[in-house]
Amino acid sequence: MPHFVYNPPQKPYLDILYQDEDIVVLNKPAGLLSVPGREKKHSDSLALRILRIWPTACVVHRLDLATSGLIVLAMRKSAQSHIGRQFQQKVIDKTYYARVEGIIEQDSGLVDLPIRCDWENRPRQIVDFEQGKSSQTEWKVIKREKQTTVVELTPLTGRTHQLRVHMQQIGHPIVGDDFYASEFGKKFSPQRLALHAGSITLTHPTTEQRVTFNCPPTFTPCNL
Repeated sequence: MPHFVYNPPQKPYLDILYQDEDIVVLNKPAGLLSVPGREKKHSDSLALRILRIWPTACVVHRLDLATSGLIVLAMRKSAQSHIGRQFQQKVIDKTYYARVEGIIEQDSGLVDLPIRCDWENRPRQIVDFEQGKSSQTEWKVIKREKQTTVVELTPLTGRTHQLRVHMQQIGHPIVGDDFYASEFGKKFSPQRLALHAGSITLTHPTTEQRVTFNCPPTFTPCNL
């Protein structure tokens, strides 16, 4: 894998989809960290950009650097605790969209494979039936293309690189994936990982109503 050079996108600086007294919902671009990295040169992040506008904002979940899509930040501590409990109780629903290598013949399925960190090759993850953590992903075909397939992915657990590893393990890695894609997949989408967090449903901290936010991916012309 080539040496990592952090060059986060600047336009749009922030893509805010919704904001109230409790939450702010954003569309994170691929290539931008969710939170600051350890080194000073990796400090630019979605969280830092938001804090410059709303100093009381709090992180409640993250997306990988290479993944684009919906992120929800809490605007105050009480909202952070409320949403944090929802993540712990696994009552927040998230849907992702991806373009994967090859043509998937089945219309839908479930991947149930335990995952752990590949410590010698961090941050890569590997399947390990002895030491891995239980991980499940539901998938559904959205569109079959000439050499690729667009799929909808629903993670039932929240492991690092879960969607990326699971799709690789069933023979259809996500295109543009520097860690898990084949050479074809890397060349097919050299600019970005074709993985996008397209939908999130949670209980609003104040109204206690279930709310859903949607943001379709830009890497596919499908009407999702």
